[in-house]
Amino acid sequence: MSLEKATAYLKERGFEDRIMVFAVSSATVALAAEAVGTEPERIAKSLTFWVGGQPALIVCAGDAKVSNGKFKAQFGEKARMLSLEEVHERIGHDVGGVCPFGVEPDVQVYLDESLKRFDVVYPACGSSNSAVRLMLPELEVLAAPKGWVDVTVLPEPV
Repeated sequence: MSLEKATAYLKERGFEDRIMVFAVSSATVALAAEAVGTEPERIAKSLTFWVGGQPALIVCAGDAKVSNGKFKAQFGEKARMLSLEEVHERIGHDVGGVCPFGVEPDVQVYLDESLKRFDVVYPACGSSNSAVRLMLPELEVLAAPKGWVDVTVLPEPV
């Protein structure tokens, strides 16, 4: 059902030709990177939190980790993720396929600064075996975010 919702959303906007559906799982960053054939950091993962009593979706780079301090500085509250059941009910997609396309109307979407390192990123498309190839400006338009945030940290260079 979620793949259909996300596909319909993208089709209405002329992006259905960018959707990839795999015969293998893309439910984690590592699996998605393997299925797509790209670096894990280019996978645009969608993390779900409660912000001001509303469900919020933060899209960030695959290698980024949410910083509790940055989250609290940005939103004025501690980072509290939705449960698996809440993700399904309140976002409209299941964990492993969460994306900013075709979400429930009250979901606040934010894009994290960690994505700005890339020209092309690959968010999921509503299922645990899908992705969509988007230029960063396309993601910004399609996700219709409330804005850009800086709530993550990147791994230390090796």
